[in-house]
Order: sequence, then C-alpha cells, then structure tokens
Amino acid sequence: MHEPSPAVNLADSVAQAIHDAFEDYHARFREITQRAKSRFEQRAWLAAKSDAVERIELYDQCIAAIRARLVVQLGARAQDRGLWAAVKRRFAELIEPLVDGELYKTFFNTLTRRFFGTQGVDADVEFVALEIEPTERISHPVARRSYTAINNLEGVVERILQDYSFSVPHVSPVACAQQIADALRAHLAHWDAPAVRAIELMQTVFYRERRAYLVGRVFGEFRFSPLVIALMNTDEGIRADAVITQREQVSVLFGYTRSYFHADLETVGDAVVFLRTLMPHKPVDEIYTVLGRAKQGKTERYRHFFAHLQRQPEELLVNAPGERGMVMAVFTLPSYPVVFKLIRDKFAYPKNVARAEVEEKYRLVFNHDRAGRLVDAQQFRYLRFPKRQFAPELLSELVEGCSESVHEDGDDLIVRHCYVERRLRPLNLYLREVERDKAIAAIVDYGQSIKDLARSNIFPGDLLLKNFGMSRNGRAIFYDYDELCFVTDCNFRALPEARDDDEEMHSGAWYYVGENDVFPEQFPQFLGLDAGLRQALMDAHGDIFDVQWWLDLQQGLNAGRFADVPPYPQRMRLQPGS
Repeated sequence: MHEPSPAVNLADSVAQAIHDAFEDYHARFREITQRAKSRFEQRAWLAAKSDAVERIELYDQCIAAIRARLVVQLGARAQDRGLWAAVKRRFAELIEPLVDGELYKTFFNTLTRRFFGTQGVDADVEFVALEIEPTERISHPVARRSYTAINNLEGVVERILQDYSFSVPHVSPVACAQQIADALRAHLAHWDAPAVRAIELMQTVFYRERRAYLVGRVFGEFRFSPLVIALMNTDEGIRADAVITQREQVSVLFGYTRSYFHADLETVGDAVVFLRTLMPHKPVDEIYTVLGRAKQGKTERYRHFFAHLQRQPEELLVNAPGERGMVMAVFTLPSYPVVFKLIRDKFAYPKNVARAEVEEKYRLVFNHDRAGRLVDAQQFRYLRFPKRQFAPELLSELVEGCSESVHEDGDDLIVRHCYVERRLRPLNLYLREVERDKAIAAIVDYGQSIKDLARSNIFPGDLLLKNFGMSRNGRAIFYDYDELCFVTDCNFRALPEARDDDEEMHSGAWYYVGENDVFPEQFPQFLGLDAGLRQALMDAHGDIFDVQWWLDLQQGLNAGRFADVPPYPQRMRLQPGS
C-alpha cells in the first residue's frame, strides 16, 4: 500500500482549508442573520441596519483571511496551476453530496481569482457550468409547515400565529386571524369554494427593515398561489400589516430594488427552489441575491448571461436606450434584460466628480436601504467579451473613452471593471411611448419615488427624468448614482428674492450657490414636462417642491426618525381594527 504523495497531501490540505473557511463564513453569516428576530422584537431598527452592512462585508473578510493563510502555507507554490487543479478536483469531491455545493464553488472561484487575477474564466482552476441549471439538481425539500384549512380558516390562521410567535404578543390574535382570513377570501374569491383548502409556509421567518414575513403557498382544489403574511411590531404589539397572494407583488417584494432579507436558512439552494415555485419568472440570480447571497447571485447572473450570449452569436451588444451618460458608458444585449455600466475616463461638463467618488456612491447604494426605488448594482471585474459581438460604434466608444475600464486582448475585450443592473425603460422615453393615463400614473409614481428615497435619507441629486427608469411593474426607479447623497448632507434653501431689476433679469444665479445647496422650487423647471403632466405631479406631490417639506424631513432624519416605507401598495395593507 502506497502512501499519498506530498503533492496529494498538500492538495487535500488546501481543499479542506477552503471547505472549512466557507463553513466558517456560513456559520458567521447565520449568526448575524439570527439577530434579526430580536432586532424585530426590540424594534432596534438602527442595529438591524448595522447588521445588514456587517453581513454584506463578511464575505470579502473571510476570503481575505483564507487567502492570507494559504499564501503563508503555500509559499512559492501559491500560484502553482497544477497544484490548484488538484485542489479543485479534491474540493469537488468534498462538496459533491451537499445541497449548497454551488455556494462552495463560488467561494472557491472567488479565491482562485484573487490568486491568479483571472480575466474571463479559467476552467483549470475555476468551476464553470454555463449550460447547467444548478438548482434543478436539488431535490431536498425546504423545511416548512403545512395546515389543512377546508372548514375553519380563522382557526388555522390563529394556529399559524401561535406557531410563529415572538417575545412580543400579538395585539389581538383572534382579530388578526380574522383579518388575514377575510383578506385571503377576498383575494381568492375567483377560486372554487371553499377557496382555501391548505396553507404551506416555510419554517424560516423572513426579516427586512421593520417587517417580518411568513412566506409560503395557499392551495385551492386545483391551483395554488403564493402567500406572504407581513407582520409589524407596533406600539401595541405584533399585528398583520398585509396579505399578499399575487405573484407580481411577491416578485416586487423579492425584487432587485430592495434590501436583502435576513432569513436563517441552514441550506439555501432548497429555499431558492421553493421560492421559484412562487415566482417562476424571477431570475435565479435575483433570488440568491435578495436572500443575502450576493456573490452567488453574481455567479448565476454571469452564468446565465454568457450562456445566452453564446446562443446569440449574431446579436450585437449596443448602447443602451436613453441619453448618452456623462459619467457612464452603458451597453446592453437587446435580448437580455441587463445593462453594463462602465465609468468613463473623462466626464462631460458640468460633472466634476472623480472616479473614486462614483465608485463610493455605488458602495453606498449597495449597503443602504434601497426602499424599492434604487437598482441593486453588482460590481464585476475582468469580464471577457468577444469583440465581434460589439456594435462597431460601441466598441470604439469603449476603447477610446473608457480605457481605465477596458483593454483589448486579441479578439476579445476585457472589461476590467463595470456595474451590472437590470435594464429599465428610461422614464423620459416611457412618457413619450405610452397612453396618457399611463404617463400620468408614471409621473405620479416618479414623485412618490423621490419621497420614498428621501424618507430613507437618499437625495438623488439629479432629478431629471432620464435618470429614472420604469420597471415592468410600473414603478419609477432611480439608477444614476453619481450625484446621489444623503438628505442630511444637503443644504435646502428657498430661492432668494431679486432685490432689483438687474438681478431679476440676470440669466444665471445672481446669488451665491454653495456645493451642497439645493433649491426645491427649481425642480419643476428642469423636468421638461408638458402642462398636464406637470399639474398631475404638482397635485399629487407638490410638497417636494416646497423647501419646508425637505427641512422638516431633514430635521426628523437628524433626530433618528426614519419614516416607514411599506414594500407593497397601500391598498394591500390591512386596516387595524377593521
């Protein structure tokens, strides 16, 4: 019997060390996530925000720690490709039986890319599976509770509220159960009676911002719908705030404009499989991401996009619809719903921000409560595209104007740094294309978007319509971050009155304007709206053009009062005491 060679022993040791490093990351991720219940019970919203940032930063911290350890352990062999190929094979054996093997692979890939500075992909030292849908191999059922509800829906809902208990009591469990049951009957009135035959809920409670969510499905005789029960911890105690059964609204709740859920999942892949039954059209990358597994979301987005690109060899990458950005060059593949945003080498006047400042704005958005109004932008490095799939004018623009972000490598273009986001229809284009009633609804929601952002302490900076996009659900979403800042950092001012005719007739500002000065009264004149749309905006949200509204909001934010921004329409909320 032969003893394993030193090389085999080393590969085994490194593979085991990486496996253990991921396990440590996962355990620490869960430890932070588990705080969410007590944060909700204690209404410790600022602590919950801090937890969210801590959890986001944890991945890179753990990668850095294992890399530093392996640099010392491997010494001169740290970039030995033969050794790393053996490590990859051994690592694959270790994770073969695991539900979350894909998460381990992503962790491994992140590490090897840090060692080798990989451009594109390197199949020798990375796991690559463009044509495989990893979740399709997961047959492990997610932990859940089931309830039969044919004859006594109110009683079943009461039992559900008992099963998902908190240290804070429900305001009135019986009345709350009645509200939920009534809402279910109303939502599912088009089903055959009795509409609700069974309810199935994931054991894990989902927490985000000021709400806890019970997530599952409601069954009729021949069909099922998603079921989400939103709970709030009020001054009086726990009460149900909303019952959601529409797939579209559940998809918005789990969407790319929201902060990540804190849901304590022992394994993640089985939860993703279950959630896809509720949202069959939701991309798997967005589900992983909204569960807080942003790196896995990136992996899935990369895999899906480049598999699609390979299947469309004749389709060209082109400039994204909308006005040319002063700070970002933005391109897209028309058949795939994402955009790639690259920072330009030079910014057109009057933009005076630096590249580092732009990157900092994106980091801010990544860590901040997006309030359903900011796109989640994923940062990618060293993507490899075939040059032949770029429209010639786009390729020239990138090579000549984004040299810090791209370089040519033979027949390929290497994108050294970019942000990838869901593609939205620019609001200025949308308003020209739709019927009048839809245009009015869009501009009213644009005003609501500004308010939602402001209440989460975000001021867009540039309110031009071209910087907002319309989602397929008809929501106005902000996506141009180079001038974004905190409301609390702004100096909101009323326009000074002219003291004489010369000042009144002056073509520009005759008064001093500081760097952080904002004049809300001026907002309407830059929007380019026709009289009808402008009036609709003024009627619905005229207060955003009033400096006092901003000063009052700012005062509240400085005092630690952050307004609640529900992640679903007002019409879906249950009325206390009704």
